[in-house]
Amino acid sequence: MPKGYSLHIGLNNVDSHHYAGWSGALQACENDADAMAAVAQSLKYSEITVLKTKQATRQAVKMALEKYAATLTKDDILLLSYSGHGGQLPDLNGDEITDGKDETWCLYDGELVDDELFDAFTQFAPGVRIVVISDSCHSGSVTREYAAIGSALVQAHPKAAFRFMPQEVARRTYATNKALYEPLCRENRLARKALKATFRLLSGCQDNQTSLDGDFNGLFTQRLLQVWNNGNFGGDYHSFHEGILKLMPPYQTPAHSVSGRRNRLFDKEQPFSI
Repeated sequence: MPKGYSLHIGLNNVDSHHYAGWSGALQACENDADAMAAVAQSLKYSEITVLKTKQATRQAVKMALEKYAATLTKDDILLLSYSGHGGQLPDLNGDEITDGKDETWCLYDGELVDDELFDAFTQFAPGVRIVVISDSCHSGSVTREYAAIGSALVQAHPKAAFRFMPQEVARRTYATNKALYEPLCRENRLARKALKATFRLLSGCQDNQTSLDGDFNGLFTQRLLQVWNNGNFGGDYHSFHEGILKLMPPYQTPAHSVSGRRNRLFDKEQPFSI
């Protein structure tokens, strides 16, 4: 019988020593991690891991993914949720054609680059289903378009917090930690392994948008849980995404994508089901 495993990451702040004096204070990310763990528990997942703020280090996340890659077999499911700041680093190996930047998750002691996540997912066996819920801003830095959107949002929501790393913080963090990030961003990954598993991403917003934090949950996580309705949602992933979209404001549009090996049964399943 298939089994479910889950990893839930939520950071209400980061280590200011690594992030050039920036602590990135947020309110609801740890609550998001607990809420998504409760979803996995309700579905009787075999193993559930929660990493909050100081626990959510680069090493802890990478070790957890390595462990699950060695454990999961065909038809098993991994539910991975992340709530926290999104960041960007310069793309030094030419694999980011669209914007020339690598997207990151801002873990407590350093950023986890999207290339590192992809490499971790290539270690999973054929037939494994991976679902990633990312309630963060993926782009992180402020382009002109991004800045205009951000300014309008701050005016409309003066007390709101958004889950992105400011551009000046991103520059300082990269400058003071080049020894860590340059090899990760420069490594030639054109010959890297292909995904054998099926990877599905539900993210909190588009690349040029921000994800809104909240008092109890991030806005995206809040709406996701509302549509989930304590497990009473009966549709597939596509209708689940559509249901979330209908509840979101125009300035934050959650994305849904699938990569890796095609799995038609996975497409038709109730979200997160074992």
